[in-house]
Amino acid sequence: MSDDITEADAANELMRLAKSIARHNRLYHTNDSPEISDAEYDALVRRNAELEAQFPHLIRDDSPSRQVGAAIESTPLRKVPHEQRLYSLDNGFSDEDIAEFVARIRRFLNLGEDEPVAMTAEDKIDGLSLSIRYESGTLVRAATRGDGQVGEEVTANARTIIDIPDNLPGGAPDIFEVRGEVYMAKADFVALNERQAEQGGKIFANPRNAAAGSLRQLDTTITAARPLRFLAHGWGVASDVPGDTQMAVMRAIEGWGIPVSEHLQRFEGVETLLAHYRAIEALRADLPYDIDGVVYKVDRLDWQARLGFVAKAPRWALAHKFPAEKAQTTLLRIDTQVGRTGKITPVGRLQPVTVGGVVVSNVTLHNMDEIARLGLRENDRIVVQRAGDVIPQVVENLTRDEPGDPWMFDGLCPDCGSEAVREEGEVDYRCTGGLICRAQRVQRLIHFVSRGAMDIDGLGEKSIQEFFDLGWLESPADIFRLHMRKSELIGREGWQEKSVDNLFAAIEARREPDAGRFLFGLGIRHVGSVTARDLIKAFKTVDKLADIAITAHDDVSARDEIIAIDGIGPIVTKALADFFHEPHNRAVWDDLLSEVHPRPYVSDVRQSELTGKTVVFTGKLETMSRDEAKAQAEALGAKSAGSVSAKTDLVIAGPGAGSKLKKAAELGIVVIDEAAWARIVAESGDIAL
Repeated sequence: MSDDITEADAANELMRLAKSIARHNRLYHTNDSPEISDAEYDALVRRNAELEAQFPHLIRDDSPSRQVGAAIESTPLRKVPHEQRLYSLDNGFSDEDIAEFVARIRRFLNLGEDEPVAMTAEDKIDGLSLSIRYESGTLVRAATRGDGQVGEEVTANARTIIDIPDNLPGGAPDIFEVRGEVYMAKADFVALNERQAEQGGKIFANPRNAAAGSLRQLDTTITAARPLRFLAHGWGVASDVPGDTQMAVMRAIEGWGIPVSEHLQRFEGVETLLAHYRAIEALRADLPYDIDGVVYKVDRLDWQARLGFVAKAPRWALAHKFPAEKAQTTLLRIDTQVGRTGKITPVGRLQPVTVGGVVVSNVTLHNMDEIARLGLRENDRIVVQRAGDVIPQVVENLTRDEPGDPWMFDGLCPDCGSEAVREEGEVDYRCTGGLICRAQRVQRLIHFVSRGAMDIDGLGEKSIQEFFDLGWLESPADIFRLHMRKSELIGREGWQEKSVDNLFAAIEARREPDAGRFLFGLGIRHVGSVTARDLIKAFKTVDKLADIAITAHDDVSARDEIIAIDGIGPIVTKALADFFHEPHNRAVWDDLLSEVHPRPYVSDVRQSELTGKTVVFTGKLETMSRDEAKAQAEALGAKSAGSVSAKTDLVIAGPGAGSKLKKAAELGIVVIDEAAWARIVAESGDIAL
């Protein structure tokens, strides 16, 4: 990463990374049809992490660092909630990343430099995540990861896998959920494709695709005929855990007849971890299955419990990934596209090239600054890297020193011809056409019904465009009035009575949507899915949110109340205030709320005496790090603030507490020491950090 990258360039690149990774997550986790190699995907994730570390104030609401897996698309398989969430893993790519990972653990746990930090290390199989639940020793359910909270039930298919026993031996806990990867060995994959070719069947792109497609079959006999395997790498819900270390529990799982990696070992010290990583990397080509890295996990389970989780991953585990591939090709043409917010995006059309086993012919060029930075022109020779997105990333222009000026944007919207401008400080041009720009209106409706927003099955891009062209859809509220068009819709191409009834049933099922999804679906600028949830979590209902957002346009105290929410800053606050200040937007909002009734936020944190309270930690904490203390507070339903005010309910003061302690005394706020805080946490029982 270049140390002198500008903030504008960083914001541009983070935008591209977020969109590309989200797209490839859907292709990988939901569609089982990735268009890039794992190494290329990991290079994109690494770049995102580097930029976020250098520019933490630019971290986006839709950042890949906050996401897990991908929401499940419409599927005949039954959706089932996971009792305990399946988290993803944070990634490391260099020796320095691994050293910093261990150092972070030391800091969080407040460990001395001489205290050993034991880790397990095992190869990371490139397969499909599966959770297998046993009750009284009997397999009762198997489910895919999905988005980490809801997966697809594949119990009958899992029973056909030779490595997954129907019953565990005596002595296993009453309830135990084994988690691992379903995969297909390289040799078995080659043989399967040969059979498929002979029979005129589907040819799979790689073993991971083949395994995922085989496990998700509706016909169990097809799954049974496919050579699927399983390796366990952890566990979820358990009535009892057979050990107090990661290694002990994994050996217990192995003892029950469930395979674990033969390369699973325990180490102390960064150098030994890195030596194991290099040893496995050297073996990679000769292993019977595909791997994309090595996973490290803190061995002590009590330390894992203290470390807890961040938004998408455990603090106590890290995937050390292997590096990516690149390829050269020719940039044949540059086109522009317009999105739902009016943003103009240039897209490069490539001479098709194979990168990481996948043929690519398009690349996003992100914006005009990116084109200028790379000096791109049509017919340039470029280097592309399949590190995320529907289309890959241009990493180098090989002919930029040849005569000729970079490609220039004509300044017009490609859809409506309106002038495209960019505001001061912005990197993107946006169409000024507003409501006359059909592309924006259609894209906003598509976003509203998308999986991350209202998630209305059967109402995709093609249907939205069709209904828009017919004049049936002008705003989101019109979706909930489509039933009035039933007689006109039945009989149109692709619409029979059953498909129409299914569509209307899917729409009716969203009359009481999750408030966070509803807010995200409106497409308010800078309000991504995570920010929408944070706002609803803070204000509980969409009505209260709207009331304060309307006031915030002219009221400083209202703006400050929004800005004070953790993760919300002045940019989001201004976007909210601007949105609700616009009469047209309020009319759309009111019209929509006449049709739907978003559910209020219900807290999923542990209820305790601190729920809803604001606490402040000050001074030196001697038995834990500040991060761990804050994580404990949040797990108990409290908000950890950085300063003492009249809204503070409790101050935890350690040695060296100064002005905050003095202010707490002036305001009459209760002050306790670290030992008293530890007793509160202990009396609250087990908490999920």
